[in-house]
Amino acid sequence: MQNVLVSGASVAGLTLAYWLRRNGFAVTVVERAPAVRPGGQAIDVRGVALDVLDRTGILAEARQVRTRMRGMAMLDAEGKELWRTTDHTYSSGRLDSEDIELLREDLAMLLHRQAVDAGVEFLFGDSVATLDEEADGVRVGFEQGPARTFGLVLGADGLHSKVRQLAFGPEERFIRHLGAYLTVFSTHNFLGLDNWQVWLNDDAATYCLYPVHDNTEMRATLGFRSEPIAYDHRDTEQQKALMTAGLEHVGWETPRLLEAMRQAPDFYFDSMAQIHMEQWSTGRVALAGDAGYCPSPLSGQGTSLALVGAYVLAAELGRADGDHAAAFARYETRMRPFVGLNQALADKNAGGAPSDEAMEEAKNGIALDA
Repeated sequence: MQNVLVSGASVAGLTLAYWLRRNGFAVTVVERAPAVRPGGQAIDVRGVALDVLDRTGILAEARQVRTRMRGMAMLDAEGKELWRTTDHTYSSGRLDSEDIELLREDLAMLLHRQAVDAGVEFLFGDSVATLDEEADGVRVGFEQGPARTFGLVLGADGLHSKVRQLAFGPEERFIRHLGAYLTVFSTHNFLGLDNWQVWLNDDAATYCLYPVHDNTEMRATLGFRSEPIAYDHRDTEQQKALMTAGLEHVGWETPRLLEAMRQAPDFYFDSMAQIHMEQWSTGRVALAGDAGYCPSPLSGQGTSLALVGAYVLAAELGRADGDHAAAFARYETRMRPFVGLNQALADKNAGGAPSDEAMEEAKNGIALDA
């Protein structure tokens, strides 16, 4: 039984780990965080990605924990309401649609449970430090634990992938900045929102607020527009200062939100960006999800793309009879058109809502059983 290391325990990594086990591999997942990461924004699962959840055995549970917003209001920079709607197209997804919206943490917990039950080994509180490819495997050095050799190493470790850096080169070769930065965090529902979203927007900044966990908690996504900024993506205090500077001109509840951000236990900050690569594999190393082809939150398809990409990569490795090079090639052939459709949505969303035809193609433009 070939052993495989998956770096990253978010949606792509957990899906990949589960389906690799189902396809006969011994799987180890290494994750820098001490456990599956809490927090994160509400995410969408659409089209063919719903089939992945169904095959993974968690679609019914995912539907049970979907968000159920009644509607939303749009405010200007001073908090004046511009309009409101109860059309679910603008909030948590149409209730007459198969597509669902749920919290990232809820989906991750469901996937983690399935992976554990399937026999996946987890190394929390550690990360990949070195990769040295040998004749029959990859010698992996870890930041904390002892080095080990794996037959394959699969990077599902996000926009700032360490596996991508070690195997392919520096991040700046592959990242495409989309002109904005955002933060996501949790706080108590001090606005008293009752299954209702609030959006605020001006020329330089925007944010979205919505209640979760039976309206007891509020999830905030704040953002500001900017050219690329040099910052340390591990330095949270620097990131909080950047977000404060980007939003301090905005009125209404912004001061309270920024103070809540500074105290949040699950603070997340990053750029709106995409990853574009000519190849997603080299030797015995391959990438999945945001590590290889991040579409950015502007696409609305990052989670769906991660689910489908992980499933397809595991399926191709399972049918390759040990020929990982052939599996990686088929994975790229199948996924590249689908990735292109989904990354293109970011530009369409930035300029206005994409057409129904573009969204339908992006949601369903791949066959899982090809």
